[in-house]
Amino acid sequence: MRIETSAGAIELVNEPGYTFGSADNARSYRLAWNFGESRSPSSVHGLLIEGEPIAIFGRGGGATGVHEHSLVCVDGLAYLAVGDCVVCVEPRPFSFKWKLQVDDATCFGVYYNDRHRALISHGELAISRFSEKGALVWCAQGADIFTAGFALLPQYIEAVDWNGRNYRFSYADGTPI
Repeated sequence: MRIETSAGAIELVNEPGYTFGSADNARSYRLAWNFGESRSPSSVHGLLIEGEPIAIFGRGGGATGVHEHSLVCVDGLAYLAVGDCVVCVEPRPFSFKWKLQVDDATCFGVYYNDRHRALISHGELAISRFSEKGALVWCAQGADIFTAGFALLPQYIEAVDWNGRNYRFSYADGTPI
């Protein structure tokens, strides 16, 4: 996944074969953060800026791949879905800001709604709103896992669970609408 930003082209790549602490990885990164307990966590994503490998992040929990909602850039910061967490970095000059666990299983993606100035994570078990400082604003769960649909609509967040139940959550506090 690649996004053009004022800091240059930011690319997030899946690195499933990467082993933290090994010199035999296919690509070398200047910085490495393994937020899990294993040298080979279930989710490993590399961050490249203007094609240069800058940082790699690993986390356990449900495995996440890289797709169109794995990365969102807002106000000069990049938010990445890695395992069950959202990671925040400043691309230029590069600095790691924080990591926040947003789901007990997997973070499927990160989203931003400009109208509500809302950073939202679509998790397997929870829909969460978090702040740019890395604080959980609210977390909402359903009766089953959120795997059948997800959208940021003008008035609410819509998620559909495994059984086809539709949920509508308020941007302000996550209450069902």
